[in-house]
Amino acid sequence: MVSEVIASKVDREQLRDQIQAKYCDVAKKPEQGFHFHTGRRLAAMLEYPAADVDALPESTIESFAGTGNPFLFGKLHDGETVLDIGCGAGFDTLQAAQQVGPTGHVVAVDMTDAMLEKTRLGADALGLTNVDAKLGYAEELPAEDGSVDVVISNGVINLCPDKMAVMQEVHRVLKPGGRFQIADIIVQKPVDQDAKDDIDLWSG
Repeated sequence: MVSEVIASKVDREQLRDQIQAKYCDVAKKPEQGFHFHTGRRLAAMLEYPAADVDALPESTIESFAGTGNPFLFGKLHDGETVLDIGCGAGFDTLQAAQQVGPTGHVVAVDMTDAMLEKTRLGADALGLTNVDAKLGYAEELPAEDGSVDVVISNGVINLCPDKMAVMQEVHRVLKPGGRFQIADIIVQKPVDQDAKDDIDLWSG
């Protein structure tokens, strides 16, 4: 018998505020250190090719805080339209923009202004004109229906209490036959409801 899954009761707006504050620090003060790995060392742990990392601005690398490598599922193709959910400082966004080339397009979505600014500055530093950094949420993606070839995401959906809403948005924006390349955290055993409802365990 499958037991009923009860959603978290955390206040979504309060959680977003806490996450924004945390990742604003990752963007502006990456040198201070966090309870999670960041930067070039993390990229090596997650098996990003050194050449791909070296091709990025140092300011992008220092604020990288992912949980995996979505490109292990395959490189992107010339001319594709890509949407990056929770782009952060642009670590995956800028790689995606290089992979799809000047005829492709990358929509970088994040809810933290400081991270979006780093993404824009990184694109400018590399001379990339195919990156569009937009303020937005995973549950309300700023993209038209059926407009995206590939959705990528790295360590962000685990921070969203309503994962069904996120998946519905991914389905909405993807073209028929589109791809979803995600790197994230998976819990392999039931989580107590008290833990689900503890906002401090969500935001770290």
